[in-house]
Amino acid sequence: MTVKTRFAPSPTGFLHIGGVRTALFSWLYARHHGGQFVLRIEDTDRERSTQAAVNAILEGLDWLRLDHDEGPYYQTRRFDRYAEMADRLLREGKAYRCYCTREELEARRAAQVARGENPRYDGRCRDRAGPVPGMEPVLRFRTPTDGVTVVDDLVRGRVEFQNSELDDLILMRSDGTPTFHFGVVVDDGEMGITHVIRGDDHLNNTPRQMHMIRALGYPLPAYGHLPMILGSDGAKLSKRHGAVNVLEYRDEGFLPDAMLNYLVRLGWAHGDQEIFSREEMIRLFDINGVNASASRFDGEKLKWLNQQYLKSSPPDSLAGAFEWQLRRAGLDPGAGPAPAAVIEAYRERVATLRELAESAAYLYREPLQADDAAIRKHLTPAIGPPLALLATRLGSLASWTRTGIHDAMTAVAADAGIGFGKLGQPVRVAVTGGTVSPPIDVTLELLGRDKALQRLGRAVSLTGSGAVA
Repeated sequence: MTVKTRFAPSPTGFLHIGGVRTALFSWLYARHHGGQFVLRIEDTDRERSTQAAVNAILEGLDWLRLDHDEGPYYQTRRFDRYAEMADRLLREGKAYRCYCTREELEARRAAQVARGENPRYDGRCRDRAGPVPGMEPVLRFRTPTDGVTVVDDLVRGRVEFQNSELDDLILMRSDGTPTFHFGVVVDDGEMGITHVIRGDDHLNNTPRQMHMIRALGYPLPAYGHLPMILGSDGAKLSKRHGAVNVLEYRDEGFLPDAMLNYLVRLGWAHGDQEIFSREEMIRLFDINGVNASASRFDGEKLKWLNQQYLKSSPPDSLAGAFEWQLRRAGLDPGAGPAPAAVIEAYRERVATLRELAESAAYLYREPLQADDAAIRKHLTPAIGPPLALLATRLGSLASWTRTGIHDAMTAVAADAGIGFGKLGQPVRVAVTGGTVSPPIDVTLELLGRDKALQRLGRAVSLTGSGAVA
């Protein structure tokens, strides 16, 4: 058997963290077994589905490089097929027309709740002899009322459902459009899906869908229902715990491989290993190793993991994403040093590429945005002459390297009778506008001779010492 999994989001909003983990586990399971991964957009809810949401889903999966072998399929393009299969069930007596109004259904459910019963459709139209004039019926599935349906879940184990507790789900609405449940069954059957990996909020739908699958003669897929992802406080994951839209993490400067690495560990483990390459995830992952308990999302742990990827990834491989962050900040990547060199200098100091772009903005921005308090504290009249002398020495360097820069600063500090740090921090304020950067020789090397000398000259004038750079 060729393993075939699917990710089937509804385009009614952004691609959230829980959906990404579902897509990841389905993708990994297919890749681990040399199978196929299908992308299907379940857009039968035409009122709430939007093209913007479709685009966000596709963009998120593309950013994460969760590639699909088939699709994307769109359920709205398959309405004729759903109608055909629904008519077949009706002819075979496995479905029936229901004329109950919304008001009648709500009144009956309220009465069931008042009696302490599980609210569900009572089967009133199962044996109706004829139509109700002037009403367009829905089509309901005739669910077996006796026996037990067993779901041998790949994550939760054996789960039993009494058929007497299952109601007759609607297959086709009165306007002729299919419901989510019916579209899923037909699509999974006709697309040859062998393993359905999805959130455990769908577990109660599974026995109902299994009855439909059998009625249509499709092979039953294996099911694995993933537990919820909770916030760090144990509550349902929401924006107060951090971003839930995966594209927000891209915008914040997280790396896609770090994101997947973090999500794969929410409910799955391989010993104590924390960091996995994509190849390792594919080789080691199996759905049978997924924990049935809910996982907690920890934003600080994700930041730590992202920093490990920043530290270990070849700088050239991060250059494109870093340039994208610079442009988002209104900066021109061509107005400063090579991105790979900046990444090399800063990646021990930041957790995300967005932080890196913010920290290194002084390399690409003119005029320099300076911290007034830092200027008042460090660009004093006393430091003016050493800064002017340093500008002269740096201007005469044969080559602009951190070694030559360091030697020039050491000599100027000695001539001025001050420690290296007493010179280094004013220089840092002069050329970066703030008090934090990589080592000052590395900072000046990145900035380049022309910008460094220009900024030192401006700083000398700010000291009010009368010195000339």
